[in-house]
Formats: sequence, C-alpha cells, structure tokens
Amino acid sequence: MKILISTDIEGVAGVFHAEQVRAGNGEYERARAWMTAEANAAVQGAIAGGAEEILVNDSHGGFRNLLPDGLDERARLVLGKPRYLGMMGGLEEACDAVFMIGYHSRSQGRGILAHTINSFAFARVVINGMELGEAGLYGALAGEMGVPVILGTGDDVFIEETRDTFPGAEWVQTKVAHGQGSGVTLSPAASRRAIAAAAETAVRNLKRGGDKKAVPFRIPAPIECRLQTQSAALADLFCMWPTLERVDGVTLRFTTDSMQSAVRTLNSLAAMSFMLR
Repeated sequence: MKILISTDIEGVAGVFHAEQVRAGNGEYERARAWMTAEANAAVQGAIAGGAEEILVNDSHGGFRNLLPDGLDERARLVLGKPRYLGMMGGLEEACDAVFMIGYHSRSQGRGILAHTINSFAFARVVINGMELGEAGLYGALAGEMGVPVILGTGDDVFIEETRDTFPGAEWVQTKVAHGQGSGVTLSPAASRRAIAAAAETAVRNLKRGGDKKAVPFRIPAPIECRLQTQSAALADLFCMWPTLERVDGVTLRFTTDSMQSAVRTLNSLAAMSFMLR
C-alpha cells in the first residue's frame, strides 16, 4: 500500500501568524521544523498501520519548506514547482490514499490563516455550485484519479467545513480558531502523537475495508468554475485569458473537462497575479 502525505503549514500546531509561513525569518524556520515533524508523525503512523511506501508532498507556497535531512528516511519527498498536480504531486505513482496534514480552511472563513490557493488573488472558488477550499479542490483531483482522502489535520474550522466531503476519513484537530490569527493550539508534541495515532487507524481502516472505509470524492464533468477575485484589477488581468468569461466586476467563470484542468487553470491564474503585486 502506497500513501501520499500532502503537507501544508497553516494547519500545523503552533502556527498562527503570516511570518511563520513566509521564508526569510526565524519564526518561519521554527514553523517549517514543526511542519516536518508533523509529516514524520504521519509517516510513522502510516507504516505502523501497514503502509509499505510513503511519498511526502511539500504543499506550501514554493513547495520547498520541508527539511529533507529531517524527514523520516522511510519516505520519499516531493519538492519544488511548477508541477501539474500541485498539492497532489506524487499521485502519478499510483497511490492508494491521501493524507492532508497541516491543512487550513477556505478563503473568507474564520479559520487560522484561511485562504484558497492565493490569498492575494482569490476570494472564492465555486466548482459546480460547491464552494471549495484547497482541501476540496485537491481532494476532488485525487478523487478523479480514484484515490480517497483518509486523514485530515488542521484547525476546527477546517475540519467542520471539510468533514462531510471525505466521509470515512480520520481527523486530528491541532488547534481551535478564535479568529484568522488567534486561537488555542496543541503543543507540537501532542499534535504529533495524535497525528501518528490517527494515521495508523486510517491505514488500518483502508486495509480492512467495511463501513469505515473512505471513498474518493468525485465531481462529475463538465466542471464549471466560478472564481471571485480580490479586486476588479485581478479580474481584468485574468480575463486576458481568452477562455475565461467575465461575470461581473470581480467574478469570472470557465468550463473544463476535468478537475485536473480546473486546478491547473487556477494555479496558472495564481501565478499571473504576481504581475499586480
């Protein structure tokens, strides 16, 4: 059994402030070490549950935050960008299930450091009538490839908005959000213990099957994406792309034939947005 561990940073225990998620300062260096340790806890739990192979995907920002020399040597590491599958890079290798470690709630929510893909550019992303954050978008991409999400970790707002999307998954609440930059957190050590235990349970459940077995989250094609931008200027920029249709001052739409195409389009728009920073 092969598990892909997709690891973000905003949902990691102890992380509350933007400085902790941006390279170039001491706060970030500590946070990336906590991120690496939570990934290791997931690796350890997955192997205890019976996984034979582990890929760990660095899924934050520039996709080069995890510390390779600190990673459990039984795992392999997916680093760097661009990559077509983004936060699901590694699924090209026919994985059996996905863990989402250190994830966060979607943009416009009250979760800690909540955003969707690009906080500067995107206010809301709606796919076939469903408003989704990164977990929903990338969970649907995994589902399109037949792969279920079996574990998610992050704050209480993330879990509340995501739990019904992945029935049968295990969940670890690393912290409680009191606002976008405040709340109550587990200690890093307590978070790691909880993640390791949940990872072991998730893999055992997948191997055993039965009522608790997770199923892939699939969104049938055609895929219609309605994207609300953070400003009219961003909508102006994005609609330079001929296949995008302007709906109003800050909303555009496009239709495509797969979630992979939708995610690739969103990631391309996020990259374009740097022109206006």
